[in-house]
Amino acid sequence: MFSAAIALLRPKHWTKNVVIFAPLIFSRGLFNAQEVLTSLRAFVAFCLTASAVYILNDIADIESDRAHPEKKTRPLASGAISRGAALTICAVLLALVVFLCAGMQVKFVVVIASYFLLNVAYSFRLKEVILLDVFLIAAGFMLRVLGGAFAIAVQVSSWIVLCSMFISLYLGFAKRRGELVNVAGAESGAPRRVLLLYRVEFLDQMLTISAAGAVIAYALYTVAPRTVATFGTENLIYTTIFVIYGVFRYLYLIHSGTRGENPTNVLWGDIPIIVNGVLWILSCVYLIYMGSGISSILQ
Repeated sequence: MFSAAIALLRPKHWTKNVVIFAPLIFSRGLFNAQEVLTSLRAFVAFCLTASAVYILNDIADIESDRAHPEKKTRPLASGAISRGAALTICAVLLALVVFLCAGMQVKFVVVIASYFLLNVAYSFRLKEVILLDVFLIAAGFMLRVLGGAFAIAVQVSSWIVLCSMFISLYLGFAKRRGELVNVAGAESGAPRRVLLLYRVEFLDQMLTISAAGAVIAYALYTVAPRTVATFGTENLIYTTIFVIYGVFRYLYLIHSGTRGENPTNVLWGDIPIIVNGVLWILSCVYLIYMGSGISSILQ
């Protein structure tokens, strides 16, 4: 029962919430203990909210999940946890979120509430609307970035928001492509209605557009006058190579198998992407905090 309850929360998917720390890093608050703690608090709140949404989504999809070759092993679909128990766990999670949000910035509370309501609407109706389903996934990532910024009361760059939108669209279309390929290769089980409206060729075009948008938006952010003035360096442009490699590597994985259906599995299971991500973070931290001298940051 305990292991099934943990599986119901999908803790591996909490890695999606690490984008909350982007405003902390890019606002040069990484050495500010108060801002770090607040960002951690926001991260936990989003993780618990996401888990509550996953539970509601699993309840809504319980019948279709039972026909899916992989999702049939989920706690609700397999019968390891009853709907009543799942709803109780969901209520406890939301109560904890309310407790964590107490005293935080009002804008952050509005963002996390919007994130929850948007995902509930997605789970019970909007995920069956072609294109809107992927755009709502992208909106979830944008809300995470905005939530991270509002939690510590900093202004987030429009370029970062735009880049987050494109990269999340990229991951969303990759997920749909992986689902479509998996369903086509399955021997049984009816696909979700929205998958019947997509075609692999169309999704490949959307992947190309969103990948290009993400790379261009990030590159423009690194050379924007405000960015250069804030960090005191023009060298952030060189970190674009890590973004390009990550996008290309993920695209390779999509076309070489079915791993694109679950972005989390790729993040946890592909060593080159993990190494590339670590190098990108380290490079950004070094350039942002050393660009004009670490001594001024620590004062």
